[in-house]
Amino acid sequence: MVGLVLVSHSRLVAEGAAELARQMGGAEVAIVPAGGLEDGSIGTDAVRVADAIRAAMSPDGVLVLMDLGSAVLSAELALDLLEGGRERVLLVPAPIVEGAVAAAVAARAGAPLADVASEAAGGLAGKEAH
Repeated sequence: MVGLVLVSHSRLVAEGAAELARQMGGAEVAIVPAGGLEDGSIGTDAVRVADAIRAAMSPDGVLVLMDLGSAVLSAELALDLLEGGRERVLLVPAPIVEGAVAAAVAARAGAPLADVASEAAGGLAGKEAH
């Protein structure tokens, strides 16, 4: 089953989005928040993101969702810190809350990494249609 990593500048945002996604997708889906800095302040940390990727890693891969610009940079740097498995990690430009929920549901259904990424990327479709 594909694992998820949620990268946010805020620990509370990452944990809250993970909680919602877990409620919708089920406890079986590995969803690891990587928000804020070690001292509790706002920011992102590539080492923290790399650790979260390792924790969420499965044979099916890991999908990483990010909130703001430097979260993308931290996630990209985290890929450089991985010793192996980088080919099973996808960074997806999706809304962190809607994307996490859609991805969790798809992962729970056993979808492959590319399909989970596609579901996450389409997370705003409902709002756009409305």
